Amino acid sequence: MILVPITYKGGVFRHDEIVDLIEDLGGYIIQKHMIAQEVVIQAIVPKDDIELIQKIGKPLTGDVTPSPLVGTEIAVVSMSLEIHHLPHASCDLAEYIRRSGAKSNMVGLSRGFGKRISQMNDEERDVINEHDCAVYLFGNFETCIEYKIPVLRRGITVPIIVCGAPSRERLIEIINPPVAGYVGHVGRFMHRTKESEEISVLDDVIAEVTRVLDEKREEIAKDPLSVSPARLMDLIHEQVQEIHEVTSPTPVTVQIAGLRVKLPYDFFAEKIRDIIVEEGILLRKIADILPSRMRDYILIRIHPFSESNLLL
Repeated sequence: MILVPITYKGGVFRHDEIVDLIEDLGGYIIQKHMIAQEVVIQAIVPKDDIELIQKIGKPLTGDVTPSPLVGTEIAVVSMSLEIHHLPHASCDLAEYIRRSGAKSNMVGLSRGFGKRISQMNDEERDVINEHDCAVYLFGNFETCIEYKIPVLRRGITVPIIVCGAPSRERLIEIINPPVAGYVGHVGRFMHRTKESEEISVLDDVIAEVTRVLDEKREEIAKDPLSVSPARLMDLIHEQVQEIHEVTSPTPVTVQIAGLRVKLPYDFFAEKIRDIIVEEGILLRKIADILPSRMRDYILIRIHPFSESNLLL
C-alpha cells in the first residue's frame, strides 16, 4: 500500500465522517485545523483511495488536493534577525511553506550577516540539522553569497536549498561544491509578496523543496524505516496521555524519518522509549530517542530496516 500526502478542505459539518474514513482506509491524520466554519485536514492516505475520499467529501463541500510537503519539517534560515533580513522575505516564505502542508521553523542567525564576518554557532547548526531540509535566504549580491556559503554550510547534514537575488544559473556557478537546490530572484525586499510575479517565485521555492524532499524519500525507500513516522505519531497519542495537554502547535511533529515530540526530555524520554510498537517490541529497539536543541523537546530518529532488521 502506497501512502501519499493530501490536504482536505471543507465545511465543519460532518467532517468527522472524513476523519473516520481516512483512518478506516489505513491513513493517518497529521494535522487538523478548524477555522470558523471551515476545516483543513492534512493527512497521509492510500493512493488508490483518493478518489473515494473525493467522492465522500464532495457532498460536504470538501476538496482534496495533493500536498507533497505534508509530514515534513523545514528550517527557513535567515541571515540575521535585523529588519533588512528578516521581516518580509523570510516570513512570507515560511508561511507559504506552511500553507503547502509542511511545518516550518524560522532560524535567524546571530552572526550570519557580512561576507567577511559571517559565521554559525553550534546550536544553530544542530537546530538546522534536526529538520528535513534547510532553505537558506541570502541577499541581493552574488559576491556576498559566494563568500558566505562555505562557512554557513559547514557541518550541515540535511539538504540545503539556496535562495538569492541572482539567477538560478549564477547561483549554480558560484556555489561549489553544489547544494541540493537553487532558486533565483529571491532576494531582500521590504514589502509583502502580493504581486503575481512575486508569488510565482514562492511557487518556484515550493517546487524546488518538493523535488529535493522527493529525492530524499526515494533514498529512504531503498532502505525503509522500521516503522512509519505517521503510525508512530498515533502510538504516542495513544500511550502518552500527557501529549494531549501540550498547548504548542503540532505537539507531535512528523518528519520524513522521525518525529519531534514537544515534551520535556528529562521527564518523558524513558516513557517514549517504552512505547509498545508491537507485542514484545518497544520503541527503544527501533529508534534513537535524543534531546532536541530546540527548547527541551524530544527528537526521535527511526532506524532503517538494515539496522533494526524489523519492518513493522
